[in-house]
Amino acid sequence: MTFTIYNPFLRGPLPVGVRALDAPDAQRKRSFPFEVWYPANQHYAGQDLSPVAQDSFVVPDSRPRKQQAVRDAESRPGNWPLIVYSHPSGAHRRSATFLATHLASHGYVVAALDHSEVIAPELARRQGESEREKLARWDAVIAARVPDVKFLLNHLLQNEVLGAEMKLDRDQIGIVGHSFGGWTALAIPESDNRIRAIVALAPAGSSNPRPGILPAKLTFHWQRQVPTLYLVAENDTSLPLAGMNELFGRTPQPRQMLILRHADHMHFMDDAEALHESVRTMPLPPELAEMQREMHPFSELCSEETANFFVRGLTLAHFEAALGNKEAAAQFLAKDLCGELAKRGVEVTSWPLWEHDRGTYV
Repeated sequence: MTFTIYNPFLRGPLPVGVRALDAPDAQRKRSFPFEVWYPANQHYAGQDLSPVAQDSFVVPDSRPRKQQAVRDAESRPGNWPLIVYSHPSGAHRRSATFLATHLASHGYVVAALDHSEVIAPELARRQGESEREKLARWDAVIAARVPDVKFLLNHLLQNEVLGAEMKLDRDQIGIVGHSFGGWTALAIPESDNRIRAIVALAPAGSSNPRPGILPAKLTFHWQRQVPTLYLVAENDTSLPLAGMNELFGRTPQPRQMLILRHADHMHFMDDAEALHESVRTMPLPPELAEMQREMHPFSELCSEETANFFVRGLTLAHFEAALGNKEAAAQFLAKDLCGELAKRGVEVTSWPLWEHDRGTYV
């Protein structure tokens, strides 16, 4: 008899496709660009890992990038779980392709849109705006986030965006978000019961945010029990650990939080080193200057590869346990994860220790 050791950090067996689409929202008079990563037909095997065949793309104010996916590859028939990715403030739908492609290689459809503040001119920062105008704009940006995700879910579930033979499992829907996107992930269960699992990457929403950080709040009045995993950074200057501890303490069980040591806020994104150093050295408004002064040079922090490894493996394990009811994933998450990750060269702490209702995952 052959036994397979569960390892969520390894890439999955399925080739990955990626497709860019648009979803017009007639009610709000906006058209949302969105990206979908998905399992591709087997004849694309290896192409998503080949620098020659894999997709390249350009994002604003950045160098060209590649991702481990084949642009417009033919989708693989089947019934697949769905994960929504919600990006940080000031970012875009392709902010974490390292994570989206990893999940897709394990049999998930991952979808991400450019949120309203990216595409709606009325939500953009204006030169010379007053403090009152800025706060009103912030309120409008915050108010748009959850409706954006609901709209994307409706669009995906009502339209065959990847072909008639690729179905989305309405009973297996999760969300992962970073920063303001993490707030979005934690906010949506207050008004939408389709979400069955959450991964919050360094989420916003604490009761005492730093100056210059969007003052988005959370009630945690969820409509159903939603297993939640927090992945946060020890040296996060934008959204410090005190705020993570507060949010985690208010989150309904089942819940778990792991802290990546020697990491800052940008470690949860593609091209983390370049983003971190750009924020650390660029001219910033006075209210953000203190935060900037506290940032360590990236050379003093953990590597981008280490952070990617941490995020993609634990995110996958959480979704496989919470959505797929995979016993091996649940058992993995119930282990001494700090010790398991230390064996792989990743320094992690846990606060508090694992808290969950075991019956949820098995």
